[in-house]
Amino acid sequence: MREFLKTLENDFTIVTIDEQISTKYEVSKILKEHNNEVVIFNNIKESDMRIISGICNTREKIASSISSTVPEITQRIIQATENPTKIEKIESTGKSFKTSMKADLTKLPVPTFYKKDGGAYLTAGVIIAKDPETGVRNASIHRMLVKGKDRLGVRIVPRNLYTYYKKAEELDEPLEIAIAIGMNPATLLASCTSIPITADELEVANSFHNGEMKLIKCDTVDLEVPDCEILLEGQIIPHERDSEGPFVDLTDTYDVIRQEPVIHVEKMHYKDKPLYHAIMPAGNEHKLLQGLPQEPRIYRAVQNTVPTVKNVVLTEGGCCWLHAAISIQKQTPGDGKNVIMAALAAHPSLKHCVVVDEDIDIFNGDDIEYAIATRVKGDEDILIVPGARGSSLDPRATPDGTTTKVGVDATKLLDKKEKFERVSKTLD
Repeated sequence: MREFLKTLENDFTIVTIDEQISTKYEVSKILKEHNNEVVIFNNIKESDMRIISGICNTREKIASSISSTVPEITQRIIQATENPTKIEKIESTGKSFKTSMKADLTKLPVPTFYKKDGGAYLTAGVIIAKDPETGVRNASIHRMLVKGKDRLGVRIVPRNLYTYYKKAEELDEPLEIAIAIGMNPATLLASCTSIPITADELEVANSFHNGEMKLIKCDTVDLEVPDCEILLEGQIIPHERDSEGPFVDLTDTYDVIRQEPVIHVEKMHYKDKPLYHAIMPAGNEHKLLQGLPQEPRIYRAVQNTVPTVKNVVLTEGGCCWLHAAISIQKQTPGDGKNVIMAALAAHPSLKHCVVVDEDIDIFNGDDIEYAIATRVKGDEDILIVPGARGSSLDPRATPDGTTTKVGVDATKLLDKKEKFERVSKTLD
């Protein structure tokens, strides 16, 4: 992360906070005021470590980390997921970290973000684990609630890590894990990508890093992890559950309290003057890391239906989860509606989808609104799908996520294209 920090210093605004700040509510209050900037806290009341946030809270920062432009991000992710690169460089913890010690989570400056939170939450920790049967490695980001000096509650949804944990639990064995905090945004992005359970997110990350990524061999667990500021080693304990939550999720509303698995942390390592990465819940960093990797999945599905798709975006205003805007080169009258149906099927959490022509900039909310205002006739161009499975994060959905989905075909009429020509565009 420190190498990328030099890029951030050159190309983006960094806000440095030198006054003493508490991890309890004060960090989050300042982060809320700087939703699009990198913030570094140099003087934390409860810890000798510093806090950094916002390293990937804009598409521009993420694009920079993977050597692309903002419109090229989707294609760059597709390229990396389709061409994972094996990692050859492996170092020891002794070479990578200044300090190694028995786990003591009280040394970490873990913020409590909101007043009704279940406690202090690790929000940028990537968990690395291996399938107990196949040995396939997985890297995925999860929220973790601090329960003590060496104990964390972890929210695990039914995906890869959940599958690994259930396999270990059936064997009545703990699942060895490592938690990496403070990584390059490209590595974080790779850990959030949607790839088959037989694939390795760290090899996707190595593609982002052009084959130059190194791994660190853990001391107490049989795992290798990406270079990071802070490394925790431990196990997810079988058959043990504890309360987890409340926690503010993507939609800026509270998720419920659940009984979730428990992590026992055995050892911790950290660099000289470490930077603890904190992701603000419901902030742009949270939204982009969770939602942006879903855009390639939507793109592929739409491309199978309408090959002339240009780009896809899950908008920040829609929490990078519930709203999509899709640009196409329209060729037949039914293209817009076919795109809507393909997109809703590809990303089941998607609630509203707008399809526009290629002259509309889908990264510009004003442009999308213009398309809806001038190219939509409500009784012909709006598709409503009641009783569909959506997102449990949507406050308007039923508890199981059932909702009504809406598609808006905001494309031009092909037989009257001249009527919709944007005159100002002819000046370009």
